[in-house]
Order: sequence, then C-alpha cells, then structure tokens
Amino acid sequence: MQGADKGLVEWRGEALAARALRRLRPQVGQIAINANRHHPIYAGWQVPVWPDADESFAGPLAGMLAGLTHCGTDWLATVPCDSPLFPDDLVARLAASARDASASLAMATAAGQAQPVFLLLHKSLRGALAQALAEGEHRVRRWAASQGAAMADFEDASAFANANTAQELAALPWRP
Repeated sequence: MQGADKGLVEWRGEALAARALRRLRPQVGQIAINANRHHPIYAGWQVPVWPDADESFAGPLAGMLAGLTHCGTDWLATVPCDSPLFPDDLVARLAASARDASASLAMATAAGQAQPVFLLLHKSLRGALAQALAEGEHRVRRWAASQGAAMADFEDASAFANANTAQELAALPWRP
C-alpha cells in the first residue's frame, strides 16, 4: 500500500481496521487493536491499542505477543485488517477445532491453504511465543506448527483474500 497504514486505508467507505473491528466484535467478548503507529486515531475508536513490545517491527508474531501480554481473557483471536471478508463464524469454528483437538492454538485453513494470521491462541502460549521471537522466529505458520496447532477448515477461500495493494483491494468482491 506504498507505506500507508493498512488499517486506515478505506475500502467501500470504511477503514480496514474499523471493518475488522465491526466484523470481529460480535464474535468475541473483548476487542483491541495492535498498531505501531497512528495510536491517537485508533484510540479514538474507543478500543484499547496495543503496540508491539519493541520497535523492531517483527511482524505478526510480535503483534500476537502484544495481544497475549495484554489480553484479559484466556483466549486471543487474531485477524489481519487487510482481509476484510473473513467469516462471521471464524472464532466459533477456531474454538471448536481447538477444543476437539485439545490444542492451545487453532489456525484457519481454506481449500487446503493455511491462513496463518487467523488464529485462536491460549494465553499459556505467551512464554513460548516470546522465546520464539527472541530466537528470531518470524514465520507464523512455522511457529504455530511447532505448538501443535489445530486446523479449522473453511470451504470459502475467498473469505480470506487479502489485499497488499490498492489494486488488490479494489478487486475484492463486496460483502457487507
């Protein structure tokens, strides 16, 4: 997105992060944003804003660690803001997969393809995640596999389409 803060990029008249909040809010008990810039804007949305623990910008795993550090619940659901079509039953299905597999982590898959930032993580993973980041791990899929992630399969792969450019964002199909 040419250096733009993806969360503030508008799609169909709504900032991507605001859309993610709106779609995720009915699925969870508490909600927050992981952001490393533009904190006053995000804070204006009346949700907690949790930055990464340091300024190394270590990617999604660092955001997940921030979530596990601040989360007031036993489980943390994560979604990226650049995938605005994620399922309305995402968290329930991730929770069912974690429960059925007695796992502390569940990851979405769609049409056999892992969707590694659509996760449900138990708070007990905080130490393992902090250690992995300290050892230089940055790949969500590899770390999740090392933790025995359960997989929650979704049939509609288009629900996980992400947009890394303005053109990709414009090409996404409209869904409320």
